[in-house]
Amino acid sequence: MTLLKKLYRSLFFHVRMYLALGAVIVLFIVAFFIPLFMMIGTLALMALAGLALLDFILLYLNRNALKGERQVAERFSNGDVNPVSIRLRSYYRFRIKIEVLDEIPFQFQQRDFLLKGELKSQEDQELHYQLRPVERGEYAFGSVHVFVQSPFGLVKRCFTFPQNQVVKVYPSFLQLRNYELFSIRHKLNEIGVHRKRVLGHSMEFDHIKEYTRGDDVRTLNWKATARRGNLMVNSFMEERSQQVYCVIDKGRTMKMPFDGLTLLDYAINATLVFSNVALGKGDKAGLAAFSGQQTEFLPASNKKVQLNKILDLLYAQTTQWMESDYERLGVHLRASLSQRSLLILFTNFESVSALQRQLPYLRQLAKYHLLLVVFFENTEIKKLNERHAQEVEDIYIQVIAQKFAHEKKQIVKELAQYGIMSLLTTPEHLTVDVVNKYLELKARMLA
Repeated sequence: MTLLKKLYRSLFFHVRMYLALGAVIVLFIVAFFIPLFMMIGTLALMALAGLALLDFILLYLNRNALKGERQVAERFSNGDVNPVSIRLRSYYRFRIKIEVLDEIPFQFQQRDFLLKGELKSQEDQELHYQLRPVERGEYAFGSVHVFVQSPFGLVKRCFTFPQNQVVKVYPSFLQLRNYELFSIRHKLNEIGVHRKRVLGHSMEFDHIKEYTRGDDVRTLNWKATARRGNLMVNSFMEERSQQVYCVIDKGRTMKMPFDGLTLLDYAINATLVFSNVALGKGDKAGLAAFSGQQTEFLPASNKKVQLNKILDLLYAQTTQWMESDYERLGVHLRASLSQRSLLILFTNFESVSALQRQLPYLRQLAKYHLLLVVFFENTEIKKLNERHAQEVEDIYIQVIAQKFAHEKKQIVKELAQYGIMSLLTTPEHLTVDVVNKYLELKARMLA
């Protein structure tokens, strides 16, 4: 039995108990000089002992005087705030004070966790708190310990409720749910997603309708116009069932942290939301995750179960310390993809030299597919550039920071030179920017 459990199962005396004992001790000390206080001290000690015994009996008389359980979801959303509640019911006949100590998973590193409250007689109550995981995986909850104190406040009783439970932390499905909610309410512009005006039209015919102001005059259907006597135009719909793959780099460059999450976690969360958008557009969504020696591949599909398959595959992804093998990725995709697809590559390049090492393989991918390279802006360097320099050392640091920021822009130009699309964004805006870029490509009929 650990020392902590021994403390849990022992009696805890309140501060007032120590104060009362201190007062009794003072009385006995004074009694050495004034004998009258010996009797007073003895009576006070007996009264205190009797009161403590009464308090003890009140708390321990009913063996099952308190019931408690933890209510938590079967899975958590990574990077989001997840609610947890503890439900308590008191069977005492008097008001009690409670202190709740929940054994939360060690990954949160909350060593001072404590909830306080009061319960009336025969009352049900729920205590709520929130947890924000920053790593995917399994999180183990332990027991719930509740310390009960009567109105006398001299003794505490500890109730321990075994509530062992393992919760799996998945990619941010709450972000996906919020996106769907905003989509239903037609408020996507509030989170930064904008509709793109279609610049042209696809060749997938939908129906014939009457001409309205703003329609493309090149789509006039003269035969239907002659029959109806009114201007009629052909209406086209977005091309569907196109293959869209999110390709995630799991190399060491994606281990960089931002707000508690790694760049890989941001890429995974964005992939989940984006795949849902692509499926909603009628396209086939697929996934590829690669590192130095291994490439995991999920063929594109537009079936209803595809999003769950993507979620299950994303759950197990971890970053590697080695550099990713782009050549092996290219060979695998050439063998797996039989038709031209949109590839959204989530990676990170910190310098032009890092890009140039992989550029031949990116050019090879762009030769057979429509490639969009998504990489990240270093927000810490951006803060250094915006900070006011006060000393010579600050100026030197800013010059170095500006050099790194300039290299990011050079990477965009280098990719554009070879006809490769790119998206430079911050981790916090990754999901919205990727969705907007996809909608833009759909509007331009490139995807």
